Amino acid sequence: MADLTTDFVGITSPNPFWLASAPPTDKEYNVRRAFQAGWGGVVWKTLGAEGPPVVNVNGPRYGAIHGADRRLLGLNNIELITDRPLEVNLEEMARVKADWPDRALIASIMVPCEEAAWKAILPRVAETNADGIELNFGCPHGMSERGMGSAVGQVPEYIEMVVRWCKAYYDRPVIVKLTPNIADIRKPAEAARNGGADAVSLINTINSITSVNLDTMSPEPSIDGKGSHGGYCGPAVKPIALSMVSEIARAEATRGMPISGIGGVTTWRDAAEFIALGCGNVQVCTAAMTYGFRIVSEMASGLSAWMDDKGYARVSDVVGRAVPNVTDWQYLNLNYVTKARIDQDACIQCGRCYAACEDTSHQAIAMSPARMFTVKDDECVACNLCVEVCPVEDCITMVELQPGETDPRTGRTVEDASANWTTHPNNPGAVAAE
Repeated sequence: MADLTTDFVGITSPNPFWLASAPPTDKEYNVRRAFQAGWGGVVWKTLGAEGPPVVNVNGPRYGAIHGADRRLLGLNNIELITDRPLEVNLEEMARVKADWPDRALIASIMVPCEEAAWKAILPRVAETNADGIELNFGCPHGMSERGMGSAVGQVPEYIEMVVRWCKAYYDRPVIVKLTPNIADIRKPAEAARNGGADAVSLINTINSITSVNLDTMSPEPSIDGKGSHGGYCGPAVKPIALSMVSEIARAEATRGMPISGIGGVTTWRDAAEFIALGCGNVQVCTAAMTYGFRIVSEMASGLSAWMDDKGYARVSDVVGRAVPNVTDWQYLNLNYVTKARIDQDACIQCGRCYAACEDTSHQAIAMSPARMFTVKDDECVACNLCVEVCPVEDCITMVELQPGETDPRTGRTVEDASANWTTHPNNPGAVAAE
């Protein structure tokens, strides 16, 4: 079977599935249960500096977006970093690491943007024998208003400065957790690398308000009639996370930098997609909070089976495989032509494809008096909207026209562009048709 063991910046774990810094990793009890369930590592819920205690709300902390079947698609939270004493967390971390030496244990840290604060906490974290630290530069609520979290992560100069402090006062791997609440994710990643960071992790939660209670006229979750923006996570943020991961993997300034992928990982397939785009491992939160810790066994077995089927012996064989195929729009092959095809045996005659195409697309689907739906090739632009709205999987597919065939819509002969492919100078390995 495929070997799921990973070596991420010198930190080994039996599989690439780590629990992200969040409520599931807030105490020794949870982390032990996670390791018993099979998680390869955990990032302990973010530690803060000693001083005035962190006080969380004592009302609802979560808002949610559900699908039609009540499946959780997105989760918004207004919870702060750990509200447990620093000394208690450090003692628990030391005990867990001693009992589970083969699992990765990372300390997430968020303290004021002052050298003295980092110099004070880092030696104490080192005493726990944790495998590394993750700098929480991503939290978009509560702590950011205090000049921490995403308030630091949005300023590359601050990132580089703090990373340099950490590398000076801590001798194990430093991972920088990036905020998605920024225009260009490449800038903070480059700053992290310039400061000497060993890796980046992303994405942290997205600034959000998921809903408004129309009776009380306050955002949800509502605390005594008032609400606040929070951090959005879960399956809904996965496309944003994949895009940002790919940008860092492609950029010349950060190419080859180790990445820990975060954002909506729920299945083995999600994990494989992050890994293919350059991640050495993945971190999970919402899926564990939704389905419990034992979901990791399904993720691990599914990833292992897929790797066996594809002939990948180890996780490192998959890392970055898809990166060369991520390119800029202008380099896409415009000689590639497809058309939609409807499987009449599978069609349930619901008419969704017809309604979507007729009203909002290119009027490329015809409906007969007997409600048989067929594609008009001379109008089909291959947008694949019909594929996405069809409720029957694989009922509608996109079929490629072969070189020499004529596109009924344009009247042009489809060319074989393979002889004209060139390398994109800013993305070695990616090809484009001239």
